[in-house]
Amino acid sequence: MSSTFFGLTIAASGLNTSQAQINTTANNISNVNTTGYSKQVVNTVASSALRVYQSYGTTGTGVEAKSVTQQRDLYYDEKYWNNQSALGFYDKKQYYMNQIQDYYNENSNNAGFTTLYTKMFNAMSTLQGSPGDDTVRKQFITSAKQLTEYFNQLSTKLEDLQNSINDEIKTAVDDINAIAEKVAILNKQINVIEQGGGHANELRDQRALLIDDLSKLVDVEVQEINVKNSNNPDMQTGATYYYVYINGQQLVDTYEYNTLAVKSREKEQKFNQSDIDGLYDIIWSKDGDKFNATPSSSGGELKAMFEVRDGNNNENLHATVTSATSDTITISNLSITDINELNMPLKGQLDTNNMKFSYNGFTFDTDENGAVTSITFKLTETISNNVADSLNNKSLQVGDDVDYMGIPYYQNQMNLFVRNFCEKFNHIEQTGMDLDGNQMGSFFVAKDSIDLSVEHAMNAAIKNQSGLSYDSETYYLLTAGNVIIAKASDKDARKFATTAYSDEQNVGVDAADLVVELQKLQSKETMFRGGGGNAFLQCIYADITVDAQECQIFTSNFESIQKSISEQRMSVSGVDEDEEALDLMKFQNAYNLASKCISVFSEIYDRLILNTGV
Repeated sequence: MSSTFFGLTIAASGLNTSQAQINTTANNISNVNTTGYSKQVVNTVASSALRVYQSYGTTGTGVEAKSVTQQRDLYYDEKYWNNQSALGFYDKKQYYMNQIQDYYNENSNNAGFTTLYTKMFNAMSTLQGSPGDDTVRKQFITSAKQLTEYFNQLSTKLEDLQNSINDEIKTAVDDINAIAEKVAILNKQINVIEQGGGHANELRDQRALLIDDLSKLVDVEVQEINVKNSNNPDMQTGATYYYVYINGQQLVDTYEYNTLAVKSREKEQKFNQSDIDGLYDIIWSKDGDKFNATPSSSGGELKAMFEVRDGNNNENLHATVTSATSDTITISNLSITDINELNMPLKGQLDTNNMKFSYNGFTFDTDENGAVTSITFKLTETISNNVADSLNNKSLQVGDDVDYMGIPYYQNQMNLFVRNFCEKFNHIEQTGMDLDGNQMGSFFVAKDSIDLSVEHAMNAAIKNQSGLSYDSETYYLLTAGNVIIAKASDKDARKFATTAYSDEQNVGVDAADLVVELQKLQSKETMFRGGGGNAFLQCIYADITVDAQECQIFTSNFESIQKSISEQRMSVSGVDEDEEALDLMKFQNAYNLASKCISVFSEIYDRLILNTGV
């Protein structure tokens, strides 16, 4: 049988529960602008009924505030994280591609390739009319020098961007490590609270916000599994296992977490010829295994950084190993047979038969048409005979193939143009004589910083100012970053040939027959991707524009998707001011009614005690 004062107990339970609901609503209102905060609700249940041994059998005992939990839907969280990864990938790419596009852009304030290229050939036309005039010669040489400086500066800008992205990669790794540590700490704090019967709502919000940040950098997958009592599997302990995977690899295992580290590539590990020194690879700190930063899925900002930094459009060298010794590997069936198109560094890395080898030099053979038929790499470390034998007829690639038009691709495209143009230009010049009657050497050369001993070891030297016969030289070592005007011509305009060489001294040295041939290089000679030299910028700009527009379109699409998902997510977990205001009124009315019940029961008990003498 229930107590005489049982009704007061029931009313008190309603009063306490309504107060808890009001407090929770006040907390929601206070955090309406708190980033990552999820709406909290008081979960109520009717208290267990009491057997009163009356005709009606049982009576209710009031209400019980069972828990205060957050409203959150893992389905929308996962959709948000997946979209955030894709958005971060294209948004970061667009940021970089816009910079590259600005480098090549021409306007009234920026004299680009077309302006300087046309200016040089206009000066050449003037030179044709006055080949013996020193002033006209100097004007032409100055314009040619401006063109080389344009390529030097553009190459330097791309190197600076590559270095900047490299630094950003290290920052991203630090951010990932910091997030992993914080998540592991929060996991422990959450389990401590929830094993004691509570709900760590605020800590769960903090953890979810960290995963939001992480998903912008990399692909993220989260698993949370309840920990069961081993002696009683049906009994929940309140604790959970919490796993975080990035790019398919485990980052956090509840209280434990793995960290990433950056490792600088050695010079013998460069992938592309124009790569700067010290590019980072990402490895796991615990075992040194390589971290997959470029998964096949969207990948996040980190993947975008690697693709723009290392993207060579799969135009690195692929071939077949024909023979191998303890210190050399020889290849044939080359994917690239034009030496001017080679993008591989003097010292780099080979990948064959699931093994990697570093080399510090190479020699190559060509056929009668100048096409490369085979290349022999000199390895930095000796290999066993068994390993050497296992490489025969295996596929080989130099460096890493990254299927995106990134910085190495644009560097290589500039190198290709510079090599083809300078080779044809020098070829014509080397048949001529200057105003002093001396045979002309190369007009476009590489900076003096090139190691000539390496060139001779390759049996492939860029024409230098001391003079090498044209038949023995290659322009592989000439790049957009090191091309200059020969010092002799730069200092003395007379050291430039405008007419063919003749054994007769001072005969027609101020003629212009070579200038006529040089002018054909402007647009008539096939020089770059099937077109003339004047088409260089159009080809490059078309590549950049296509990629930049693609990134812009996808970024816009994923931003729209993100907005939609965020609205769906917030419809579940967000704090709505109008809704909270209505809840506040509803719970206030409930509190007032519970108070009224207590007042009524108070009058009943007063009448019972004072008037009946109970």
